[in-house]
Amino acid sequence: MARSLGKDHDRRKIVSDSSITSRRAQMATEFQDQAKAGAEKMNEAGQKIAEQGSTIGAKIIDQVETNTREAFAAMRAATRAKDITEVMRIQSDYLRDQGNRAMTQAREVGELIMQFGKDAVTPFKQ
Repeated sequence: MARSLGKDHDRRKIVSDSSITSRRAQMATEFQDQAKAGAEKMNEAGQKIAEQGSTIGAKIIDQVETNTREAFAAMRAATRAKDITEVMRIQSDYLRDQGNRAMTQAREVGELIMQFGKDAVTPFKQ
């Protein structure tokens, strides 16, 4: 009889060990699936970051080009000025316009950066 109980106990242990092994395999598969999904989301976010980085870089280059062109135009105008009063007016106009341009340009880049942040986290919200 004692021997019979031992065999039943061994069978239950084997069944129990088998279900534990099965559960561990299931957990490992779930973990792999989650890791793969996370990696795909990171990859998608990385691609968006690269695209946005290029967009922001191009925008800044365009802005620098505009600012440089306007600075040279003001310098040319100043060299053709007839007197110091006209030079002062040209300089004042340039500084006023450049201040407005700088504010507009900062807003444009700020909006791109905000959109960049939203786009970068979108894959993780899904």
